[in-house]
Amino acid sequence: MLMSAAAYRESLDRYKPRVFINGGLVEKVSADPRLAPGINAVGITYDFALRDEHATLMTARQSTSGKTVNRMLHIDETSQDLLYKLEAIRLVCRESGCAQRYLSHDALNGLFQATRRTDAVHGTDYHQRFLAYLHRVQDEDLTLGVAMTDAKGDRSKRPAHQSNPDVYVHIAERRKDGIVIRGTKAIVTGAPYMHEFLVMPCRTMVAGEEAFAVCCAVPIDAEGITIVARPAGRPGEAAAKYGQSTGVVVFDDVLVPWDRVFLAGEVEEGGFLTTSYATHHRHSCIAARAGFGDLLIGAGALMIDANGLDPDKHGHIRDAMVELITITEGFFACGVAASVYGMKDPAGSIMPDAVFSNIGKLLLATKIYDMHRLAHYVSGGLVVALPGPDEDHNPETQASLSAVLAGRPDIPAEQRLEVARLMEDLTASHQGGWYSMISLHGGGSPEAMKREIWRNYPVMEKRELVERLLDRGVLDTGGKVSKQPGRCCATGCVPPEAGERHVPAPMKAAE
Repeated sequence: MLMSAAAYRESLDRYKPRVFINGGLVEKVSADPRLAPGINAVGITYDFALRDEHATLMTARQSTSGKTVNRMLHIDETSQDLLYKLEAIRLVCRESGCAQRYLSHDALNGLFQATRRTDAVHGTDYHQRFLAYLHRVQDEDLTLGVAMTDAKGDRSKRPAHQSNPDVYVHIAERRKDGIVIRGTKAIVTGAPYMHEFLVMPCRTMVAGEEAFAVCCAVPIDAEGITIVARPAGRPGEAAAKYGQSTGVVVFDDVLVPWDRVFLAGEVEEGGFLTTSYATHHRHSCIAARAGFGDLLIGAGALMIDANGLDPDKHGHIRDAMVELITITEGFFACGVAASVYGMKDPAGSIMPDAVFSNIGKLLLATKIYDMHRLAHYVSGGLVVALPGPDEDHNPETQASLSAVLAGRPDIPAEQRLEVARLMEDLTASHQGGWYSMISLHGGGSPEAMKREIWRNYPVMEKRELVERLLDRGVLDTGGKVSKQPGRCCATGCVPPEAGERHVPAPMKAAE
């Protein structure tokens, strides 16, 4: 059953999570104004799936059940699915800045592959457990928080060597009725307003670290879970319509029944799950930031108009907009390429191409600051110098400000200020700086993308190509002889026979 945004908000009341914000306990998540912008953003993924004009992108048929499900919960099977997922995420993120729910999709797809692989190697039944869970999540149209990034502690030490083992989530006890987990996940997107958490390993484990190779699903209000979250709006200011909260999630001896356990000590398959999820997620991040780019491009165009400038006549403004467009569509094109070149997994799903997914994510992570700079350049300094919104209704200042802060005569000052405030929210506010940080580090820091690109790119294939060209004598370094007619003579170069090497006669002394 597909829910609406209103039904999603009401569904949160079925859960009683232990959530703290700014030092105080949240009494009711759905009614807390500090979390409303995040709930609104996730709500977009629900309402858009109910609109006829978005149905092709926002819904899909799940082959394992035959049911129509929200695209954010679908297991991708074809390149077309990957392309539709990209367009769907871009659609909801251009509306909300970041709709967050696509992380549910990425984790489910990674788990679909990893559980099938684990069963094939170890004879377990994880995949059937996961399918039962997947179908319930799809039927109830739930939103899942991905609890992946551990607190990590001392970065120079591996999980098993930490002085405090709770900086990584781990299996503390195995019981007949399930496992008991302890530890801390440091960055969980949308943590306070999820329905459940998918707990996943954040790195490849090795022998001796079996306790840390754990994946399971727990309700957000399971006994022993505490969430310490940031507001989804901007601290000290009126909350924006859309925003995002993140939370530190502490698991204090949480019992997880076996039917919700999808990995319990299989270190090699845990590593596969980590990289599989990362590829799916980086592919999705490309679309999310392309949606954010759409907002910057649109707001920039409106500011240019409101300032009375014409890009066709002001080349520096046109060039800045073209660069902003090039960055946005450039990394999105990598997402399209990753979809087209996706590879079928033995589980029956499809994996986006790892190289293009990581290149696209690396580009957006490192170019997000350029995107902000370009948006600032075309907008002008009013973005951070304009008076606060309360002055719009101050009878002492409203008239005079309207007279001097207008740009083009046919665009009222109020509209120019509204666009400028939107640009501030996107790029020069607390929230704007936060968007930069999650673009840089979300889904793994740039170093992680670089390693994946190097690991997956066919460098040896390119090397062998050049070696073949050298064998043909295309590039003669002295060790090979060109036999290509027409390159230096009609028949090609022929080396002289041994003993017949021509030695020039000595020059005669000048007379």
